[in-house]
Amino acid sequence: MTRDLLSRHRAVLPDWLALYYEDPVEITHGEGRHVWDAAGNRYLDFFGGILTTMTAHALPEVTKAVSEQAGRLLHSSTLYLNRPMVELAERVAHLSGIPDARVFFTTSGTEANDTALLLATTYRRSNTVLAMRNSYHGRSFGAVGITGNRGWSPTSLSPLQTLYVHGGVRTRGPYAALGDREFIDACVADLVDLLGHTRPPAALIAEPVQGVGGFTSPPDGLYAAFREVLRERGILWIADEVQTGWGRTGDHFWGWQAHARSGPPDIVTFAKGIGNGMSIGGVIARAEIMNCLDANSISTFGGTQVTMAAGLANLTYLLEHDLQGNARRVGGLLIERLRSVAAQVPHVREVRGRGLMIGIELTRPGTDEADWQAASAVLEAARAGGLLIGKGGGHDTSALRIAPPLSLTVAEAEEGAAILERALRSLE
Repeated sequence: MTRDLLSRHRAVLPDWLALYYEDPVEITHGEGRHVWDAAGNRYLDFFGGILTTMTAHALPEVTKAVSEQAGRLLHSSTLYLNRPMVELAERVAHLSGIPDARVFFTTSGTEANDTALLLATTYRRSNTVLAMRNSYHGRSFGAVGITGNRGWSPTSLSPLQTLYVHGGVRTRGPYAALGDREFIDACVADLVDLLGHTRPPAALIAEPVQGVGGFTSPPDGLYAAFREVLRERGILWIADEVQTGWGRTGDHFWGWQAHARSGPPDIVTFAKGIGNGMSIGGVIARAEIMNCLDANSISTFGGTQVTMAAGLANLTYLLEHDLQGNARRVGGLLIERLRSVAAQVPHVREVRGRGLMIGIELTRPGTDEADWQAASAVLEAARAGGLLIGKGGGHDTSALRIAPPLSLTVAEAEEGAAILERALRSLE
């Protein structure tokens, strides 16, 4: 049955639509932190639909809210008043930390980042954008134009002029050997030098933790130091929180808060986890920035009633059950367990991350050469052992990505770590 579905998939869908595994999986249903495939195999899910199933599969509070709203009205568009959209916008604006915040809902993180770029370039009257090396911001024409990851950037054509900045990857590049303070100082000096050679850009867009890039991040405080340079020149700071938002990093509700010395960003984008699988993205910005557009606009499917009902129920569950705290506690145990395993596996260059956002970078033993074949082998071995994980990285997808639902239990973390240990040791 799966083979038939795979052949049908290949017959009607693009070749570039990636599928995991040599024998791809059809996931049919899920519950909690587990999913089942069409053959009845049960898996512990450590990737959550690419960090989208944030709380749990088939969470009763969310499925009930979706079902009840669907029984009343699925959709009306933004041309009409929409109570669930207003209620979720009020909560998101309050949680953002941005003064006089306005919220615009989209259907994806890609669309959210495109909207942020439209706002920033219009507000600043510049089409030059600063982005981080090794970054990823979506698959639209505009978002691809600011993506600093060759594996996810299929064209060099773009409506934007993009300048790439050092700092998103702590342990590679020309400043890797420096201490944290010296690393930040060197990246700031590089930014200042870059700005001295170009007309003022509209904005810097940055992921606090680079998702597709393999869960890499700079030292805490880097973006606060960048912000001081940007603010002097009127350049906006856009924090791409599509993967880091809603408490996933454990220490903070938003990833930008690890760099909070100079206050919140001018613009924040979000998506993925807030809908727990429903298509919700959005942009938060100060009113003067959000309201700078002088043409009419709508979002046909952004903020539709059924997705807003899911978002409200999911956010309520997240806050009432302190899933941020759970990500900090269980994620801390998981990362230490994985580091103890990695110390005995020559292929592991680094275990990094925070909360329930953990990356394991694999290289050829004794070198810094990325080993994408080893990453693929571990992905397959983990699946065979009953665990689903992801992969990524700016060095030939050589990093394993671990991002379970934030309700992960200690017992499930230990079970997943044991499967990963066996998968990693199989490289030997």
